[in-house]
Amino acid sequence: MAGPAFIDTLVDIVGPTHVLTSEDLTSSYVRDWTGRFVGSTYAVVRPGNVDEVARVMAACETAGIPVVPQGGNTGLVGGGVPRSGEIVLSLTRLDTIGRVDVHARAVTVGAGATIAAVQHHAAQAGLDYAVDLASRGSATVGGTIATNAGGLRVMRFGATRSQVLGVEAVLSDGRVIRHLDGLVKDNTGYDLGGLLCGSEGTLAVVTAARLRLVPQRPEVAVALVGFASVGSAIAAAGEWSGAVDGVEAIEFMTASGIELVGRHLNLPPPFPVTPPALLLVEAAGRVDPTAALAEVVAGTQGVGEVAVAGGPADRGRLWRYREAHTEAINLEGGQTTPPHKLDVTLPQGSLAQFVEEVPAVVASVAPAAHTWLFGHAGDGNVHVNVTGVVGDGDEVDDAVLTLVASHGGSISAEHGIGTAKVRWLHLNRSATELEVFRSLRDAFDPSGILNPSVLVPR
Repeated sequence: MAGPAFIDTLVDIVGPTHVLTSEDLTSSYVRDWTGRFVGSTYAVVRPGNVDEVARVMAACETAGIPVVPQGGNTGLVGGGVPRSGEIVLSLTRLDTIGRVDVHARAVTVGAGATIAAVQHHAAQAGLDYAVDLASRGSATVGGTIATNAGGLRVMRFGATRSQVLGVEAVLSDGRVIRHLDGLVKDNTGYDLGGLLCGSEGTLAVVTAARLRLVPQRPEVAVALVGFASVGSAIAAAGEWSGAVDGVEAIEFMTASGIELVGRHLNLPPPFPVTPPALLLVEAAGRVDPTAALAEVVAGTQGVGEVAVAGGPADRGRLWRYREAHTEAINLEGGQTTPPHKLDVTLPQGSLAQFVEEVPAVVASVAPAAHTWLFGHAGDGNVHVNVTGVVGDGDEVDDAVLTLVASHGGSISAEHGIGTAKVRWLHLNRSATELEVFRSLRDAFDPSGILNPSVLVPR
């Protein structure tokens, strides 16, 4: 553990107001958004620019002090929490957003800029940033790069890795790598930006990124569609993804989830009788897609109740049912029994079967628990949330993740491995792949101080 002299060194670098040591100031940095993962730290350091990040990392490397980089702290797998007393390197002050290059459709932003801020800035130039999350107001660019976050529009635009044109990052010894030219074609060696996407802060600290922007799509159509069964809803999602130009999101929900959202957030039900399964579909473009979307929905087998948004406010109302799920589930779990959030991906052909099987699998190991399911049906991503879990709940995680792997799915779709899923990574990655992962860690961070408990722990 670092002594007072080391804290003085940090203060010399970033200033006394940006080195937090008292528990009342550090408490929000050592607990994840769900409340499930809690750690401890003797210092939170908040650098204001890349030079300060480099100097902090050099000091930590010299002293052998481990570091956990942290953005908006919206992760769900403990990847940004100091589980073993590491220093927290908060990057939220690195929130500069550069001038939008309209011709190149790109912008360079600091790692601490929120997704909402980037979207707003791009909109002023008639463009959009394609990564979108319910936590857009607090999730940061650096955090989404660290986890290769996907969000709501993956089926049209891809995950974060597809949007990163270049990066600036600080290595564990304080050296800076900077490749922010953002050329569409740049075949000059290893794609370090692509490698850092999804590395969860284990290879380097991302301090800035050059991001791809996309044209705005001013005409938007949103519909909430009910189905009598999960199978018919998932089948419809597969049909719609290629049947309507401009489909950006197809979100899956169940009647129990809608009821939970209504109960905790005082929202009226969308239909007089909520159907067992629901899809929220959004299409957007320069030409109004409403008629095309309505035609496809009307011709889909198994469709029941349908609500079509009549304008921006109505679109927001329908989206609220989907985006409020996480908040409602957290309220259901409460502080004493935080929910288990298992973000997974299934092959489209296995998605419906998995959704139908997983509640019984959870009940077999935790009879008092309740399973809530929702997610991105367009790309096979299901958010499995379990409330009422007694104890650490490893048996619940094991049952769900083993079921995912048996269907050929991925145990992590968006939030990474963190510390929560380390013991199950072998379900998706071979021993040889894990050896390569460790070799990469050693090459980038030979002193072993960057997020040492995450992904492939030291």
